[in-house]
Amino acid sequence: MNDTPSTAFSDLNLSPAMQAVLQQVGYTRMTPIQAASLPITLAGKDLIAQAKTGSGKTAAFAIPLLTHLNPRRFAVQAMVLCPTRELADQVTQELRRLARAADNIKILTLCGGSTMRPQIASLEHGAHIVVGTPGRIMDHIERGTLRLDALQTLVLDEADRMLDMGFVDAMAYVIRNCPRNRQTLLFSATYPEGVARLARQFMYEPQEITLTEQHEESKIRQRFYQIENAQRLDAVTVLLKHYRPTSTLAFCNTKQQCRALLESLHKHGIHALTLNGDMEQRERDQVLIQFANRSCSVLVATDVAARGLDIARLEAVINVDVTPDPEVHIHRIGRTGRADENGWALSLCGPSERHRINTLAQMMKIEPEWHDLAELQADDSEPLVPPMATLQILGGRKEKIRPGDVLGALTGEAGFQKEQIGKITVTEFTTYVAVDRHIAQAAVRKLNAGKVKGKQVKVRAM
Repeated sequence: MNDTPSTAFSDLNLSPAMQAVLQQVGYTRMTPIQAASLPITLAGKDLIAQAKTGSGKTAAFAIPLLTHLNPRRFAVQAMVLCPTRELADQVTQELRRLARAADNIKILTLCGGSTMRPQIASLEHGAHIVVGTPGRIMDHIERGTLRLDALQTLVLDEADRMLDMGFVDAMAYVIRNCPRNRQTLLFSATYPEGVARLARQFMYEPQEITLTEQHEESKIRQRFYQIENAQRLDAVTVLLKHYRPTSTLAFCNTKQQCRALLESLHKHGIHALTLNGDMEQRERDQVLIQFANRSCSVLVATDVAARGLDIARLEAVINVDVTPDPEVHIHRIGRTGRADENGWALSLCGPSERHRINTLAQMMKIEPEWHDLAELQADDSEPLVPPMATLQILGGRKEKIRPGDVLGALTGEAGFQKEQIGKITVTEFTTYVAVDRHIAQAAVRKLNAGKVKGKQVKVRAM
């Protein structure tokens, strides 16, 4: 076990430009995974790092990857394999944030769920870094649209989950098509035999780091509520109105339960959206953007639909149903209480689920804190309304729109304050901007009447 204490980024031998970017994005002290891994990866060595999601691992591989890159060479020099499109998008965003140190670094996301043609066109224009899912990356290699002969760094992010999702053959195919003389960085929350086999087969004298602590106990406050099954859906509303979290992820065991809960929440006037496996990728992306923007109070999902989700500042997780798998419970509640923030993990337990809690308590070495739903005071003085609203602008990266252009249009001619504008997400053809809910309609009118980057745009509130 390696518990290296956090240290200053300024202690690392990084370029002045990279140090300046780290300062700009507010990275001053390294998390344990960064402090333990960066000296190894910056030295060009292979690495196996066992660390949980939310530990700062993206920056742990992004910094060396960008440091070793030659921006003047237009060829794919680094590749990150991820289990899901959501994780790939988050990795791409973090890489773009940290890539400001160098001019014109081109980063492409290659995932299933999107048509091949725009991806092929983007690859023809050249890229320095590709981030994607194993299946889609394999498709591009087979078609000859992705060449990897200049690759220096390969990152396997959440390797255990890629194996769980059945990507073992695609991963092996992709790795075999990479140059032998490369650096390989493998990150995994757990280290099952399948991951160990991959490491033995494809890595060269890797250094190993294990950071098994998941979350400080004090950060996640767990409470369990004994209920009758008939109360379950209404009980979620009672929890929400008592604790009043701004963002809540509600886990159900089935799609049918998700639909029933969504209906119940809407009936009580709560802004909720759902994720399910039947949704098209575009719909799924829009739901996630609204939730991450804090313009939707509750996201209802099954474990399968929520794979790869990493939402910052998530105040609460509600287990609407208790999962039969204790590992899944730990993974669910680990979405809250991240970084320096506290979070609630609230579980509803029907009469037949009590034994699941006992198994869970033994595994987590906890004494479950039982509460009575009748103790809770539902605060109905104000409706539970999300603080932000999301505006959709037709026009994205294809029209060369950047977040700064949207911020400039809203704070310039439109006359709004910077504090009233939240997260801005630019996708290929569309831009999403979170604004204070009170100014949403005025912002739509002013943007439709004005211009973004000198052009008229169509805008609507979602």
